[in-house]
Amino acid sequence: MKPQVIVVGSFMQDLVWNCASFPAPGETVIGSFAAGPGGKGSNQAIAAGRAGAATLFIGAVGADTFAADARAFYKAEKIAAHLIEKPGHATGTAGILVNGSGQNEIVVALGANARLAKADLDPKLFSGAQVVVAQLESSLAAATAALQAARAVGAVAVLNPAPMRADFKPAILKHADVLIPNETEFAALVNLLPATQRKDFTEAELAKSSHDTIHALARAFGPPVVIVTLGKRGCLVSQETGYTFIPAHKVKAVDTTGAGDAFVGGFSAGLVRFKGDLLAAARFGTAVAALSVTKPGAASAMPRLADILKKAR
Repeated sequence: MKPQVIVVGSFMQDLVWNCASFPAPGETVIGSFAAGPGGKGSNQAIAAGRAGAATLFIGAVGADTFAADARAFYKAEKIAAHLIEKPGHATGTAGILVNGSGQNEIVVALGANARLAKADLDPKLFSGAQVVVAQLESSLAAATAALQAARAVGAVAVLNPAPMRADFKPAILKHADVLIPNETEFAALVNLLPATQRKDFTEAELAKSSHDTIHALARAFGPPVVIVTLGKRGCLVSQETGYTFIPAHKVKAVDTTGAGDAFVGGFSAGLVRFKGDLLAAARFGTAVAALSVTKPGAASAMPRLADILKKAR
């Protein structure tokens, strides 16, 4: 079966430390450790695949044990993966701290992800795709090429501008049909894009902003659809015809790592499941994200379709 959702992006080996509270500068705290597959692109692909869409992940890895683990993981998940080996470069890693309330702090080393190139994206891989997703945790050139490949085959081009980077080029936005920023990324885009006429917008101001204000700012970004994920509040779907706010499900958060990726992957699978219905897909993604934070880990916490359907009712 040809993939319905293609995710082009990063694979990371997650190295996770859980502690009661984040250490202050110079402080050492006692915690627990776990390791597993992660990376924004990979997490989104796992979320989409578990949510019922035929999914292909395209990413870059090194010639090391973490890459072998990645291949074994995808084989076990029965999700297609096209992993390009980059000699001389290590598989990407992410150091993640999770505190007692489930909040996280993350440092990533891109490694081979930064070497993912436009030449690695064979146009034949995109044939028949309905949704193509890219993020900013690998090569920006590859992310742009992925969105262009989506347009070439008539697929919906989805950009998750995460993480925001100093070398981010706003021109990539013209290739996106759907832009999905979180609160941090939304504030950064407001300050970066001249059309918003703002330079001092903050997350704190976003938290106090009306839905009308968020929608007006989103309309200045360029893509026809902007979905602002607002954490435990939910998300706002901004379209040229107006906006819709979708509240989050109330759950007890254990670990918020990967919640944004869960939404993006769930939304992409929802676009396939609901035949392009944006709001139905966003509600589906909201359910996926809610379930993902109730378990520790990133990829390992992505929910499966049966549980999603129960939550999405």
